[in-house]
Amino acid sequence: MRVLVTGGAGFVGATLSLQLAGRHPDWELVAFDNLHRRGSELNVSRLREAGVSFVHGDIREPADLEETGDIDALVECSAEPSVMAGLDAGADYVVRTNLLGAHHCLELARKSRAQLVFLSTSRVYPVERQNALKYREEDSRFELEADQPFPGVSQQGISERFPLDGARTLYGATKLAAELLITEYAAAFGLKTVVDRFGVIAGPWQMGKVDQGVFTHWMLSHYFRRDLTYLGYGGKGKQVRDLISIDDVVDLVEDQLVDPDRWAGFVGNVGGGREISLSLLETTELCRELTGNTLGIESDSRTREGDVPIYLSDCNLLYGHTGWRPKRGPQQILEAIFLWIRDHERAVRRALG
Repeated sequence: MRVLVTGGAGFVGATLSLQLAGRHPDWELVAFDNLHRRGSELNVSRLREAGVSFVHGDIREPADLEETGDIDALVECSAEPSVMAGLDAGADYVVRTNLLGAHHCLELARKSRAQLVFLSTSRVYPVERQNALKYREEDSRFELEADQPFPGVSQQGISERFPLDGARTLYGATKLAAELLITEYAAAFGLKTVVDRFGVIAGPWQMGKVDQGVFTHWMLSHYFRRDLTYLGYGGKGKQVRDLISIDDVVDLVEDQLVDPDRWAGFVGNVGGGREISLSLLETTELCRELTGNTLGIESDSRTREGDVPIYLSDCNLLYGHTGWRPKRGPQQILEAIFLWIRDHERAVRRALG
């Protein structure tokens, strides 16, 4: 089987390509990336050493994709993933990358009659509605209340029945628009497609930032003693996200590639849920334990545009479809990130700048 992974030199794409190449030596893995994201250049040599072909190209350019040739499956990992993308410099890059790029991937999949696995995001759910949810403040985190003003949300988190009307950031809007396009392509051309709405993915080789990859960003900042701030919602660090290990992500996507018929048409949440979640305050404590470093974290009560106080993935739809479950908890995920930084300190420091 010939599998094209777009965004293949990024954190998710590279890890996926490397692990699939190791698990399936009879598959041909092709990683496709424009190396736009700082740190992605570190993965090119790792890919080539593992026998993964690397193609330097841009999904915004259909000719670049067509040069990869016929494929059996395409895993769409490329994106401008920042929730703040487009607010300062305009929406052109995020729209052309996340929506137009997805269209180009769909065209390649249509021509090759290939399966498409699309990595989407929990950010498709509107921000205003999430900020209107009822939650209470506990000692170290916010917790969702049982009684909520909208359907599709409970103490377990947000499900696929959560209302989709309302603004959700340019990033979330482009990913939702791409989801709709995928649904139409599947209906019109008989494509076998999968849409995974991921929460926060974390693990080694991720160059985390405050607005994307926050748990890795927190560990990197503790390790290198860089400034951190509890931003928004009172500046106490009690906002919560669920997280999922990149290794659990690979396990799921592998299953979807191995059995495309069973997964055809699936659109659903993938995340750690309430059981695998952290507040920033809780993350700080874990990072202190692992690194031995204590930071004086500043407090800023101003809430960023596009932020939400708590997001948990209700994955009951997914769990009704598969026996897959996330296996790695918060401590295990953060420890893996810490060990990666320690073992590659010089290269990581240089990539961070």
